[in-house]
Amino acid sequence: MLDHPLQDIDAWVLLFSNNSLPVLRVTKRRLDEMRQHIDDVDARELSRVIIQDPLMTARVFAFTQSIGSRSLQRDIATIASAVMMIGIEPFFKRFEDLPTIEGMLKGEDTHALLGVLQVIRRSQRAADYAQEWAIWRNDVNMEEVRIAALLHDLAELLVWTFAPSLGLEIHAQQVAHPNLRSVDAQRNTLGLCFEEIQEALCRVWHLPELLQNLLGEDSKNLRERTVALAVRLARHSSHGWDNPALPDDYIDIGQLLNISPEAVRQRIGVDAMPAREADGPEAS
Repeated sequence: MLDHPLQDIDAWVLLFSNNSLPVLRVTKRRLDEMRQHIDDVDARELSRVIIQDPLMTARVFAFTQSIGSRSLQRDIATIASAVMMIGIEPFFKRFEDLPTIEGMLKGEDTHALLGVLQVIRRSQRAADYAQEWAIWRNDVNMEEVRIAALLHDLAELLVWTFAPSLGLEIHAQQVAHPNLRSVDAQRNTLGLCFEEIQEALCRVWHLPELLQNLLGEDSKNLRERTVALAVRLARHSSHGWDNPALPDDYIDIGQLLNISPEAVRQRIGVDAMPAREADGPEAS
């Protein structure tokens, strides 16, 4: 495990690219089960398993950059299309004996695994919100919106996974200094921020264009707005539903969906939500 910051963005990208990305244990188990009945598996069914796991999703996109033409790579914006390009049988041959996050972090500080699972669960919730709102808006490319939300915090997840002590340090700074901006905590620890790493990964791994567009200024594009608001809601509600930023989220989401803030709360089911200390356990 890395316990010190790297010299620049290229070094971080090289670290992530040269090491096999681990996946959730449940993802490995489901893929192993599907492998036993490979003749009955179709691309849609396989993609549903993959897009629950941000690191497995990133692995698939990163792999597609090594096959096919550059013009074809640009057309790959969903996991279903990536799987069809790879082929079902070649997919299972390429992605076997997958390492797991739980196995990789075994023996590390238990808070490190919890930190990884919290980021994953937050990403899953953001993806669920984005998908639901895309369906509400009759977006025909709903999976692209889901994937962009799922991978929005990919760089943060990778730092937690490959350098858990640095992830813990960033978290400790924010706990000790509640008014410290997250980007400043990242720079204090890494010398750069997650967004800078993310931008480089998008370029090198040919991640979807919608995800790359989110790295700029707040957009009025409805699809980008959908993802940004889904990520905001998942982040602000990650420790419960009493975050003071949530009322503004409900207003902005209501404007996106053309419904009232109260209707947003009802759709989310806020008042029926049980108390929650932190996201995480459900992811594994």
